[in-house]
Amino acid sequence: METRTCGRCRWRRTQARPTTASWQALAVHHRQIKDLHLRTLFAKDAGRAQRFLAEGGGLFLDYSKNRITDETRRLLLQLAEECGVAARRDAMFRGEKINDTEKRAALHVALRAPRGTQIEVDGKDVVAEVHQVLDQMAAFADKVRSGAWAGHTGKRVRNVINVGIGDHISAQKWRIAPFALIVTER
Repeated sequence: METRTCGRCRWRRTQARPTTASWQALAVHHRQIKDLHLRTLFAKDAGRAQRFLAEGGGLFLDYSKNRITDETRRLLLQLAEECGVAARRDAMFRGEKINDTEKRAALHVALRAPRGTQIEVDGKDVVAEVHQVLDQMAAFADKVRSGAWAGHTGKRVRNVINVGIGDHISAQKWRIAPFALIVTER
């Protein structure tokens, strides 16, 4: 049974659940509200649609249509606090090595950071490197779209298949391997 760690929380990938007090409280709360119907929640709470929404960065999230109450939200925030989610988030933004499996930084924020932003990993700003790769990807995509880059038959590429296999380091090798074969067969 594989054990994963999240801050101070521990859980197993099978039926076992975290043993934190917050998780236990959520489990009890779930048993109390699991049969509540959304119509009932909306009928009892005129402000529900406004209270259970979030907006920012051009995104609008309406989570009022989920079986959630003020108590659910309070308990989820308590769990996040108990598990140290804010500290882990802040460590990610600082470029700290929070990917415990691969012993490296999780650079999701660098991938989405605007040009000129600084995120250092091991004393080196990685944002410029990330944007260099993003520029190369954009240039390649433009060539494919315009027909300047052709497939192995010399004809314009008309269909692209994207196999989403995650960001694990070995996934990068799996993505590249088929292209290495195409290049060496020419």
